[in-house]
Amino acid sequence: MVLTGKATLTEIVKEYISQIETQNPDINAYVVTYFDEALQQAEIVEKKIKDGTAGPLAGAVMGIKELICERGKQTTCASRMLENFESVYDATVIERLKKDDAILIGRLNMDEFAMGSSNEVSIFGPTKNPHDLTKVPGGSSGGSAAAVAANMSTATLGSDTGGSIRQPASYCGIVGLKPTYGRVSRFGLVAYASSFDSIGPMAQSVEDVARVLQTIAGFDERDNTSANVAVDDYLAVVKNPTKTIKIGVPEEFFGNGLDTEIEKGIQNILSDLEADGAELVPINLPHSKYGIASYYIIATAEASSNLARFDGIRYGHRADKAAIIDELKAEEAALNEKMKYADKADLAELEAELAGMDSQLNRLYKKSRTEGFGAEVKRRIMLGTYVLSSGYYDAFYAKAQKVRRLIQQDYTKAFEQVDVIVSPTAPTTAFDIGSKIEDPVQMYLNDVYTSSANLAGICAISVPAGTHTNGLPYGIQFMANTFQESKILNAARLVELKKQ
Repeated sequence: MVLTGKATLTEIVKEYISQIETQNPDINAYVVTYFDEALQQAEIVEKKIKDGTAGPLAGAVMGIKELICERGKQTTCASRMLENFESVYDATVIERLKKDDAILIGRLNMDEFAMGSSNEVSIFGPTKNPHDLTKVPGGSSGGSAAAVAANMSTATLGSDTGGSIRQPASYCGIVGLKPTYGRVSRFGLVAYASSFDSIGPMAQSVEDVARVLQTIAGFDERDNTSANVAVDDYLAVVKNPTKTIKIGVPEEFFGNGLDTEIEKGIQNILSDLEADGAELVPINLPHSKYGIASYYIIATAEASSNLARFDGIRYGHRADKAAIIDELKAEEAALNEKMKYADKADLAELEAELAGMDSQLNRLYKKSRTEGFGAEVKRRIMLGTYVLSSGYYDAFYAKAQKVRRLIQQDYTKAFEQVDVIVSPTAPTTAFDIGSKIEDPVQMYLNDVYTSSANLAGICAISVPAGTHTNGLPYGIQFMANTFQESKILNAARLVELKKQ
């Protein structure tokens, strides 16, 4: 990421522009680019480099996931609901990237409102995996992962609610880090599930991920969930990693459903780390088997609440009001005509139907949201509304919150014995585009190893572990206790050194 002097920053930006123009038509990672602005910024940063005043991200050319607000740029969340929305302010992470002289070059594709595991659910069409264009890149940060994997950016920002940074990082063969909840400000991030969402970096190397994290981490008074906890020197850790670490190996994450070749590859890595001085400690996470169910209950409940603001009145897509009025008038006229010829029994029923007709406002709400949201977002809103409804709240939502606490306690207990916990990042390599889109349960199971870190609020990282015989990459995941990003970066760097 740091400039070596062999090329000017303008030349570097032009090379990325060339890569985007050549590859993006096939991959569909970028949904909008601003090359002229990037070139102008490159000239400014170039002068700073010569003056010795450049920030630590000078030389980094970055893309931003399409749900992080960037002043003057579209923030559609890949949804028709926000297709004409332009942000009027910068998210905190954008401010910090600009301050440290990162050059922003475009906005990246994603699953609509970050609800997906394959980057197929987007108004911009699916993003494709650079390793095989017939495969998904993972989701919801699929565009962020694909852009890095295809060398269309130095690094990117993604968001992770249940694995949306780590799973696409695994599928695309790059590094992706989900910080501790509260480590990176969420100010300017369009919310999916507010108690889970985290913004994090994605890059080709652990060092580049550490550099970006160093910039975006830290307290922000504009985010009331931001933690006022000191930020470690992540680069120092990566440059001099400790080999004598304790790695917890949970039996729950190495069982049925995991590709045998991925399991063997991860076990080989662990054996190599052990030979170099790491200690492998068998541990148990007994409540992890309830993770997926708990996650999708709580996350959809929060989504139902967060997305209520998109009603066509205050925010988002608005249906054609004139068409709605004409539709209501036509329905009313049809009922009145039927009433002229109805007998007493039918008349009472028709009068009740007429009285119960939607108002113009209610019809506008319904039609706007029906047109604005895609099928997967509607599914999650309905699930969330259901589990929060009277009579089901205690049976589902309240119970899921109790299980969440038990999962947190499992991790807290485990971290009393170990520095990090290891697992696969995903149970398989990237799957075929279209193969799971009609089976939401199978799609949700892609988060089986990642969602528990979000439930517990801890940090986690995916680093490339190897290449499957099918030619696709897969990742290994490390998790550490809250605000212990240094430990997962240390472990990830050890793996990276082994793979070089």
